Amino acid sequence: MTTQTQYITLKNVKKAASLLKDVVLETLLQKNQFLSDKYDANIVFKREDLQEVRSFKIRGAYHKITSLTPEELNQGVVCASAGNHAQGVAYSCKLKKIKGVIFMPTPTPNQKIEQVKMFGGEYVELVLTGDTFDDAYDTAMLYCTEKKMSFVHPFHDIKVIEGQATIALEILAQSKKPIDYLFLPVGGGGLAAGVSIMFKELSPNTKIIGVEPKGAPSMSISITNGFNTKIENIDKFIDGASVQKVGDLNFEICREYLDEMVTVHEGKVCQTILDLYNKNAIVVEPAGALTTAVLDQFSDELKGKNVVCLISGSNNDITRTEEIKERALLYSGHKHYFIIKFPQRAGALREFLNDILGPNDDITHFEYSKKHNRNSGPAIVGLEIANPKDIDQLIVKMRTKKFFGEYLNDKPDLFQVLV
Repeated sequence: MTTQTQYITLKNVKKAASLLKDVVLETLLQKNQFLSDKYDANIVFKREDLQEVRSFKIRGAYHKITSLTPEELNQGVVCASAGNHAQGVAYSCKLKKIKGVIFMPTPTPNQKIEQVKMFGGEYVELVLTGDTFDDAYDTAMLYCTEKKMSFVHPFHDIKVIEGQATIALEILAQSKKPIDYLFLPVGGGGLAAGVSIMFKELSPNTKIIGVEPKGAPSMSISITNGFNTKIENIDKFIDGASVQKVGDLNFEICREYLDEMVTVHEGKVCQTILDLYNKNAIVVEPAGALTTAVLDQFSDELKGKNVVCLISGSNNDITRTEEIKERALLYSGHKHYFIIKFPQRAGALREFLNDILGPNDDITHFEYSKKHNRNSGPAIVGLEIANPKDIDQLIVKMRTKKFFGEYLNDKPDLFQVLV
């Protein structure tokens, strides 16, 4: 155990909980009957998506800010965030009536930007900069040094970790049964670090699983390598849990206290978002769906067990719905994109529809420009098929009829350019 982690004690986390009791909600520990039946287990959700700022981040942000001296508070605070931490800081600034300057990546969903403005009001200045959290972080740190303001880190800070750790006390107080499995989302690692320390002290038999996006496996790679590792290229879709490098302190804690780190595909996360809404009327953001999306990987282990999934947030931009549906269909094998070679003659499209597609298959995307100086013209075609198992036979029929050009799903670079 490192010297720093010794300060993240049960005593200090209880103090944090006392300080936060009038600011944060004691969120529900809610049984999910659909998943409980599916996995033959007792699956319960810790609903941090129900916080005032719609994520757990208010815990760490407010706890850190209240630890500052009056002089530091008067000077104001700075933070960098992909969205949820920014809302926690903004809300805290308004409650404390102090100035906050918040740096967020330029691609941050509009919904999160508007929420930051709403929660912070006149006390917060918002700056959009860079493509990733790490870009925004670098700019924020330069500004913070120049203006001599206090930085509120989203995850690499003892006070922030203590604030997030208060979730563990709530879960253990609310649960009527010993907890066999606890699934935690991992982005920068602050939540996983704080909660895992408390659980290993208060519920040592609980198996703690950290979950992060397949496209941003910073903690998984770091634990495998044995040192905190920066990933240069990440998939930023799950913006609330996609960082290039986790906190150094968080890495050390998670390496020691997490029983396992796993990743889950972004497409599976998208399908889980849709399932939670359609089956349970629960709205979650991509990061908030990580801990339920991963359950299939543990289906055999979970039978008869008491399982807690931490739902981290619900700040989902409705304008992302079509992308979420698209990613879910691609992942499940229902959506496929091709370059199709259509003969330059009348009736070619009709032949494709009648001889290639099944009665329940559908064209959802079609781009074609007729070239009179060629024997065939390429078209980009998106197909939604009723049965994913039919795709191989579909490609065989395309080849036999000489329609097949390229299959784009497994060519991500070409896919991104053409579709």
